[in-house]
Amino acid sequence: MSDFPLPNAGHDLGGQVALVTGATSGLGWRFAEVLAAAGARVVVSGRRVERLEALAELIRSRGGEALPVAMDMTDRASLRAGLDQAEAHFGRIQILVNNAGIPDAQRAHKMSDELVDRVFDTNLIAPWVLSCEVAKRLIDAGEKGRMVNIASVAAYNYSGNGAALYSVTKAAVVRMTEALAVEWAKFGINVNGIAPGAFESEMMDGMLERMGDIAKYFPRGRVCPAPLMDSTLLYLVSPASEAVTGTVIKIDDGQGPR
Repeated sequence: MSDFPLPNAGHDLGGQVALVTGATSGLGWRFAEVLAAAGARVVVSGRRVERLEALAELIRSRGGEALPVAMDMTDRASLRAGLDQAEAHFGRIQILVNNAGIPDAQRAHKMSDELVDRVFDTNLIAPWVLSCEVAKRLIDAGEKGRMVNIASVAAYNYSGNGAALYSVTKAAVVRMTEALAVEWAKFGINVNGIAPGAFESEMMDGMLERMGDIAKYFPRGRVCPAPLMDSTLLYLVSPASEAVTGTVIKIDDGQGPR
């Protein structure tokens, strides 16, 4: 017991290298800022290079370290090349935040094959590929790691108003989190997830444009600001959560059913 601080709740990520996907806006942008503020060297990835460069410059202006890396979530070669670039600059990735995701916002029977492939590739295949590639490199090096997959409360509840495939892929992300946690527990790689409700983001902006003010239907009458997820993210990537793996935490402000 004496080997642990009192309380065992520190969030110091100094010396750690983190990769955040979908970091060009919204939750991903905030996640990158938070990890950098906690001391991690952060690789920010996405397709909009100018946004990645702006985020990296912001982090550096605060004394942090950041590297923008362009990645196409629908291209496996791009994902692996991005990891190689990140490792060449900062070293091995110890913290992976699989945040990138897209909605479908259509009825299932009206979706094109192209959109179906894009939603599957971005929301499920890319997180799987990145998780496995990062894990392989950690296991080969004999190092531990932390992974946080961003799912959604849509994984547990679907109202039938469109976005069925989004719900399906996020449910698969939840199961992926649980299964990979079991497979990699013996290697010291923790795999957990966060299932947000309605939080401020570009994706949410698009939903509000389509559906109007949904916040008025929520018990607390609001769409949550991204900083309300900071503490959960930091907990899941910090030493304090050493025994926590295969867990998906809902953060929805009481917005949905149970």
